[in-house]
Amino acid sequence: MGFGSRDVDKGVVLVLGGRSEIGLEVARRLSPGRVVILAARRSDQLQEQTKELLIAEAAAVHCVEFDADDMASHQPLLEKIIAEHGRIGVAVVAFGILGDQARAEKDPAHAVEIVETDFVAQVSVLTSLANLLREQGDGQIVVFSSIAGVRVRRANYVYGAAKTGLDGFATGLQMALHGSGVHLLMVRSGFVIGRMTAGMEPAPLSSTPDQVADAVVSGLYRRVRDVAVPRRIRLLFLAMRYVPYSVWRRMPR
Repeated sequence: MGFGSRDVDKGVVLVLGGRSEIGLEVARRLSPGRVVILAARRSDQLQEQTKELLIAEAAAVHCVEFDADDMASHQPLLEKIIAEHGRIGVAVVAFGILGDQARAEKDPAHAVEIVETDFVAQVSVLTSLANLLREQGDGQIVVFSSIAGVRVRRANYVYGAAKTGLDGFATGLQMALHGSGVHLLMVRSGFVIGRMTAGMEPAPLSSTPDQVADAVVSGLYRRVRDVAVPRRIRLLFLAMRYVPYSVWRRMPR
């Protein structure tokens, strides 16, 4: 693949959020000769995703029931996966919801729903994953942040706040994992054109699930702390911090 002799860590590829377009594209790139676990709600309906990964030469694909919002189930599920399928090589934390900003501003329950799925549930599963991989002494974790979390915008501040929290938590977890043998890769992307954003006008510096997955796999091989997709969006991240408040509060999504 052009990344030298170093490989990603050995073990199963776990996608938490087994219908995620990006998660599946990452799994497809890593699947040859590996066991892939797709964890999602309605896991008995993942036949299409399973077929795609088997075509990509996965050694086997197993689908397990996973409800991200049932945080008490995270630790037992991960322990069960390791007991039944062996060590985790790469865990892709790919679940999340965009939510409805207009509804969230009027409905506290929906605002909490967004934050619970996109931040609190991620904190739960990442903490369990980190502890289990520390015990292994290796393993790689992929976390998806977003341009929305770099500086919160009025147009999507509930989702943005959740991503800001996730970005900060994952950055701290990276530091805590230093020297443990566990690699955490943070992915910061702009607008991704896909099922989650269907019907929305693509923003400048948009990307596709394929482009994000390519960057993720490259980052896993190189063991970098973070990747930006597309790469030139890093300059936008920097510039965003200096836009005056009076201008920023009118910025679109």
